[in-house]
Amino acid sequence: MTCLTAYAGRLDSTCSRTEAMSSPFDTLRTLWAVWIALWLLAAAWSARTVARQPVGSRLAHIVPVMAGSAMLFFHLGQSTPLDVHLFPPSLWIEWAGVGLTFLGLAYTCWARIHLGRNWSGSVTLKAGHALIRSGPYALTRHPIYTGLLLAVTGTALARDSIAAVAGLTLLVFGFVVKLQGEERLLTEHFGDAYRAYQAEVPQLIPGLRPAR
Repeated sequence: MTCLTAYAGRLDSTCSRTEAMSSPFDTLRTLWAVWIALWLLAAAWSARTVARQPVGSRLAHIVPVMAGSAMLFFHLGQSTPLDVHLFPPSLWIEWAGVGLTFLGLAYTCWARIHLGRNWSGSVTLKAGHALIRSGPYALTRHPIYTGLLLAVTGTALARDSIAAVAGLTLLVFGFVVKLQGEERLLTEHFGDAYRAYQAEVPQLIPGLRPAR
């Protein structure tokens, strides 16, 4: 998740449509910048790592997440085919995207606080790692990803371009690859307790029946 720091200080928007439409993008910039700052500060509040995913496995999700972040958060230029807009200019759509982004980022913060010192930016096990099943973890097994997917979907909606949709697709792929690695590591560590958790709580979407 920390690779999204490439976004800090810059979300070059499509505000050239009209000057009045710059406010949603200014808000997006602020939301992501504040979230990144809080996430980096919270990274110091985590337990010692006792097991880590191999480098090759980490690259399998880092590369698509980095590429997706670049496409979603950086403006490619009006002459670039990928920057073609998908919808007619709409301030309502842009603010709806801002609202989804805010809700998603707020949800990640709730999950991060609830996870406490077990959190890590990579696929790891921490010293004294506990299986958390309360709070947002009673709704989905990976609520941080749930919130991030909602946030990047909102940002893609506000950006409204082929590049944004392509970036969103790469981010979703990268997140899914990463959480699958987390699932394997947690199943190996917690065994039947985690398998029971998988059977009772959906992976990403609250209310969705877990796959059997």
